[in-house]
Amino acid sequence: MSVHQLAQVPAMTIGAGARKQIGDLAASLVAPGSPVLLVADPGLAATGMTAELESLLVAAGFPVIVFSDIKSDPTIAQADAAAKVARSSGAKLMVALGGGSALDLGKAVAVIAGADAPAETYALCAAPLPAGRLKIICMPTTSGTGSETTRTAILSAPEGAKLWFWGDELKADHAILDPELTVSLPAQLTAATGIDALVHAVEAATNRNAHAGNDLYAHEAIRLVALHLETAVKDPTNLVAREGVQRAAALAGTAIDNCGTAIAHAIGHAMASLRPMHHGRAVGVAMLASLPWVVSNDPDGRFAACAVAMGAEPTAQGFIDAYGDLVRRTGLRIAVSDDFTGITPEALAAQMVRPENAPMIRSTVRESSPADLLAIAQAVLALR
Repeated sequence: MSVHQLAQVPAMTIGAGARKQIGDLAASLVAPGSPVLLVADPGLAATGMTAELESLLVAAGFPVIVFSDIKSDPTIAQADAAAKVARSSGAKLMVALGGGSALDLGKAVAVIAGADAPAETYALCAAPLPAGRLKIICMPTTSGTGSETTRTAILSAPEGAKLWFWGDELKADHAILDPELTVSLPAQLTAATGIDALVHAVEAATNRNAHAGNDLYAHEAIRLVALHLETAVKDPTNLVAREGVQRAAALAGTAIDNCGTAIAHAIGHAMASLRPMHHGRAVGVAMLASLPWVVSNDPDGRFAACAVAMGAEPTAQGFIDAYGDLVRRTGLRIAVSDDFTGITPEALAAQMVRPENAPMIRSTVRESSPADLLAIAQAVLALR
């Protein structure tokens, strides 16, 4: 019997209206009057969320500097720009408000601001992360990446490659899960982010690193997505469903923090490095295309256990059927041929084995040959 470890989970405040405790939580982490860097998704300004959070912090006695120069798939350059703001303002606390892009950027900035080196210095663990980071509070407005519970951040290089940053320094001190922050998320994004959480949980429960201790998080995340995602998509103001999917994302983030992901993420990152594509949709369709190959045998019954968590027939095929059915019921756009016009299967397969994606290929439960990866790339591009 092998020995496993479970990483520390950030402290969490959960429930409708939880965001209103931000002042007290900030005061528990930094000295009164400390400057706060608020890294906020630019689209949230129109909803009033950014202004509300800024007001709550100011009312608690904290001067706030807002950084909103963020795009989907945040870049190394944006991280460097935000870190410069953090240093010049003397910020002691970073609060990230938004989806995975804002949370990943904010966490990276909180860490790299402790030194003068550019962000790319630390990509792919090329150098140890600097000491003396800012305190971190994450407030997700989507329910997908689970960045609020992970020690990972993803930033895009100038050529589009998705570079990962990893280390305990990147883990939030506190996560606030307020389902009211997710109500304005459109149906397509609710579906894509929810499927992202599901893929996280499934890959963490089935890859080479998977173990029974981590299944506590992964299987519960799978159960919650299966139970609540379709309702959250079709009835966006249903706070029970919204909170269920939000908790699923945080648990799935914890699951990948312990055991990592697998081939669907290698494919999804490869796709997004070739053409702009939402991460949740990318990994969702990648899993749909690659599952028949991955699950060609299930000797340990791990995919069957995922099927049980979904309330499906307790077999590997039962999971494949249940996953495909849920993806389609959420309305996730599956066909990618229009998005990838001019991209050959060979080009996609080549991206899948780049250094930033290769670890996810290696962690996949089934060994892959170049011919296997080409066949999977063909299956992805042929999805209908």
